[in-house]
Amino acid sequence: MNNKNVSNSFQVFMKEAPAYSKAWMELVQKLDAANNLDEKTGEIAYVAVLAAVGLESGIPFHVKRAKELGATREEIKSAILIGLPAVGNKVVKGLPIALDAFDEM
Repeated sequence: MNNKNVSNSFQVFMKEAPAYSKAWMELVQKLDAANNLDEKTGEIAYVAVLAAVGLESGIPFHVKRAKELGATREEIKSAILIGLPAVGNKVVKGLPIALDAFDEM
């Protein structure tokens, strides 16, 4: 996998641990199938979760996917910042990452 939207760490995971990454992707696909949110809402929610838990490396990929599905810049900002009350200002670290990814397209 060589996709500029996919973080380097995930690309290395896919290349260097194919059995693990295959199992991981199968799980992700099953969880996606069980999800009742529409795709755009799911991507926006996932961006919020990534920011809340501090996994900034995944934010660009999911922001770009959300934008492809029709998310606005304001929705992306809101997704990043929705976690402020629960986890505090650590979410603001994801804001420039998300907006740069959104504006890149």
